[in-house]
Amino acid sequence: MITRLTVLYDAGCGLCRTARTWLTARSQIVPLEFVAAGCEEARRRYPALDPAETLADITVVDDGGVYTGDAAWLMCLWALDGYRGLAARLAQPHLRPLARHVAASAGSLRQALRDKNFARGWDSGWDDGWAAGRKTGGRYRRDCGGTCDT
Repeated sequence: MITRLTVLYDAGCGLCRTARTWLTARSQIVPLEFVAAGCEEARRRYPALDPAETLADITVVDDGGVYTGDAAWLMCLWALDGYRGLAARLAQPHLRPLARHVAASAGSLRQALRDKNFARGWDSGWDDGWAAGRKTGGRYRRDCGGTCDT
């Protein structure tokens, strides 16, 4: 019986942080514990897992298994109240390709946003501008020189 799931996620990725926020805001049948992938705590708890692989793709760990990619996303949905049925449907053989496609699309989007930010010289997650706008009352980018105030 699964009593807890540990989700290893990229804490430096805005998309991953948004997914974490969404998951934590939902009622959980099985508690989800989030640990930043590659951090010292993750390395200590899961020495057999490759930190680079856990940073590259969401990884979910329970008492007896390790799930990555679409299986990890399905486990997260399965843990949520009101989403267990959806997880079971998406895990069926005829819908599993859809689950794989969604997980792969999220991974591709995440990488594209990271590459774009790196090329622009932004030193943090893809959503910094949006988050800064919420926190500072309308300022969007730190690097705009004050010209993007609303």
